[in-house]
Amino acid sequence: MDTRQLDDRLAPISGIWLPLVTPFREGRLDERSLLRLLRHYLGQPVDGLILAATTGEGLTLDEAETERLAALAAAEVAGRLPLYLGLSGSDTRKLAKTLAQRAAWPVEGYLIACPYYVRPSQEGLYRHFAALAEVTDRPILIYNIPYRTGVNMTNETLLRLAELPNITGLKDCAADAAQSAELLRRKPAGFSVLTGEDAQFHAALAQGADGGILATAHLRTEGFASARAQFLAGNNAAAREIWHGLIDLVRLPMTEITTALAARLSAALIPATAA
Repeated sequence: MDTRQLDDRLAPISGIWLPLVTPFREGRLDERSLLRLLRHYLGQPVDGLILAATTGEGLTLDEAETERLAALAAAEVAGRLPLYLGLSGSDTRKLAKTLAQRAAWPVEGYLIACPYYVRPSQEGLYRHFAALAEVTDRPILIYNIPYRTGVNMTNETLLRLAELPNITGLKDCAADAAQSAELLRRKPAGFSVLTGEDAQFHAALAQGADGGILATAHLRTEGFASARAQFLAGNNAAAREIWHGLIDLVRLPMTEITTALAARLSAALIPATAA
């Protein structure tokens, strides 16, 4: 591909994307529960699903499990939602080989994290993603999460990569408000920025983000979608009111919840379930 004339696969993405959890039972992929999850979210205002990323236990799934996960999801979704596959790794050649091996898998694109632990230079980051983009013609979302990987992709590097036709967007977990705001001001047309910081979803929308890839949207999915819809309609007060009703669901690292938190979650979820 020599131009940025986007076909349907490379069209900008937006809205509420769910990094789908991967259910397990007795240490194995729980296929029955996976199908129940997919059927549930097909009835929710979700714009796309990410499979086998960090929320989806991608680092603990083996190749056969990941392939089975993608096949089951694609068969159940049947084109009603785009499916992206999460990938990560610090060896560019190995990751490129993985992309080539998965070329026939039924997914529309990839969410690929910055290399972790090795802390490459900005030029190293550029060459890493440029090499991966050469291997596939499917869209790639870059996942910048420096507090997990140990390296932060600068806006200058990201904007260089955005010139490549199938580097189509970013899951932004830079945790630097100034960096995120600058990127939203400078990003080219057709390049999507979705926040991955659940607690910053409302603020990110206010600065021009295209949506979010939000683990918390597993719960109260309609609320997150409604907050965005109200914001886009210019109903800022209504969007803020909905957001204030969601913010208590946004929680930091996965821990065993307290009795008090369990009660708050039950109170928040019962009305949604009853509806």
